[in-house]
Amino acid sequence: MPTTTQYELRLAGRMSRLGTETAFEVLNRARALEKQGKEIIHLEIGEPDFDTPSNVIEAGVNALHKGWTHYGPAAGLPELRQTIADYVSRTRNVPVSSDEVVVVPGGKPIIFFTILALIEQGDEVIYPNPGFPIYESMINYSLGKAVPIHLREERDFSVDVKELASLITDRTRLIILNSPHNPTGGVLTKKDILEIAEAIGDRNIMILSDEIYSRLIFEGEDFSIMSVPGFKERTILLDGFSKTYAMTGWRMGYGVMRPDLATHVARLNTNSISCTASFTQIAGIEALRGDQSSVDKMNAEFKRRRDVFVAGLNKIKGFSCRLPKGAFYAFPNITKTGWPSRKLADALLEEAGVACLSGTAFGAFGEGYLRFSVANSLENLNGALARIEDWAAKNLR
Repeated sequence: MPTTTQYELRLAGRMSRLGTETAFEVLNRARALEKQGKEIIHLEIGEPDFDTPSNVIEAGVNALHKGWTHYGPAAGLPELRQTIADYVSRTRNVPVSSDEVVVVPGGKPIIFFTILALIEQGDEVIYPNPGFPIYESMINYSLGKAVPIHLREERDFSVDVKELASLITDRTRLIILNSPHNPTGGVLTKKDILEIAEAIGDRNIMILSDEIYSRLIFEGEDFSIMSVPGFKERTILLDGFSKTYAMTGWRMGYGVMRPDLATHVARLNTNSISCTASFTQIAGIEALRGDQSSVDKMNAEFKRRRDVFVAGLNKIKGFSCRLPKGAFYAFPNITKTGWPSRKLADALLEEAGVACLSGTAFGAFGEGYLRFSVANSLENLNGALARIEDWAAKNLR
């Protein structure tokens, strides 16, 4: 029942600068349609459809039974921080110590805390567009100046280094990189990263390198700007467990950064969420140290689904899609349909029963595209293709 009140809600002005993540809004709309009896194929949410590996679940359950149910240090349990430091040292080929690691509930807090810690009013932040919407939201919330770098399809959605160089000014404080990239599936090569590093040069600019999909690469290899000589102390590495180990509901990510910044980020943790749940951190130790075969199997299956789904999209009138090199998304160009992205996404949900996201959910430069998650069964992906093709045959001329 709706309630009424005689008291006006007086929100702080900063709330008007706060954006959202459209995937959850579309998910709610899709579930509302399902309650009405409509069958929906969910390709909107960026979440592996696999179960968390059994050895990780067991570690979490055992941790609960052993009493890991209390507060822990704000920066994370020492053993997990050391495990992460060892993992990052090995995978990024740079020495990392535990005091450079901050564990947080999910990946978003590292975005939020980094921007809160570094950005003053008017400071410029260069970020990818289309890109993860929380980047722009947090920049605006912090009164920074959001400076988008346009990721273009003709470049396989990689960064145009000349354009990046032209955007850097004396007010640039932070550059955000994301590879593999959400929503396009683009991957920055080692050559790309080295050219980006050269463009930044020795400027005192920090880089937030969002590598949450670093283990989900189909072509090529992951290469972090943290690995470039002279860039470790200017890089905040964002990674986590949600995508790699199908642990989205466990809420656990981490940032790796210079120790003096890590101290302040941990203090932001203290002031907001106190600490990350202890039993999930014990499970995280097992995830990194234990059997990795589930990661390899999941990656292979995502690649198989990607191949089938992209091939199918390219057969549908008005759709054309490049083959993404990482993550688990397809980002087709739909300009030849003649429909705006948001209108087409709404129509596919309401009329075809396929939930996807408008490219504009990822910024202004996402117009003309849709994002589909291939984190669903091949049966459902083929079913979605059939529904989209049928809808296109009836509605596109």
